[in-house]
Amino acid sequence: MSAIIHAENLVKTYISGDTATRALRGVSLEVEPGEFVAIMGPSGSGKSTLMNLLGLLDTPTKGTYRIQGVDVSKLDDDELAEARSREIGFVFQSFNLLPRTTVFRNVMLPLIYTLVPRAEREERVLAALEAAGLEEALHYKTSNQLSGGQMQRVAIARALVNDPSLVLADEPTGNLDTKTGDHILQTFHRLRDEGRTILLITHEPEVAAHADRCLHIRDGLIATDERDAA
Repeated sequence: MSAIIHAENLVKTYISGDTATRALRGVSLEVEPGEFVAIMGPSGSGKSTLMNLLGLLDTPTKGTYRIQGVDVSKLDDDELAEARSREIGFVFQSFNLLPRTTVFRNVMLPLIYTLVPRAEREERVLAALEAAGLEEALHYKTSNQLSGGQMQRVAIARALVNDPSLVLADEPTGNLDTKTGDHILQTFHRLRDEGRTILLITHEPEVAAHADRCLHIRDGLIATDERDAA
């Protein structure tokens, strides 16, 4: 089975004036299809930098990163944007939804600038909403008719609409109460059971415990890589 993610000796250095800050100091990992992986670490550990690299939002200073076997260092900016749209679905703590518009239009947003025919776009939106458990709310307005948990489900549906190989979730339960957060995590479990690959960034051990595997990052390096014995 080929790894979806293959990262080898990733280094990321930020330069500010005469100061160089090494956020990642040589991170290597592989993630297989269908894995549910949590990445944990304190503030400043490098987990957000790693997420940006794995999500193709930034490029490493050194090292190799392949997603679905493609070496991203060989892609130009347009090719990176295309790969990001095709391979990765993002779920953020702050939802990042358009206010005062419908659930349906929010989920369709990633498809608007594609060549996908309108009928197929609508089919994809409905399928993504069903996968996120929110098909009954497609005509609701996000600003005043949805709870926090429902808005996060909309964000999950939007992440799924392009049928990505990887769902990257950054603190997806951070703005939710415990009960609602558990419901969102159960959604990720269901997606994993359907064959989705989930990579979840968190600082909460209770959230990370839902994953099959947990990477702990400290000082720009992977300190531990723990797998659920079950």
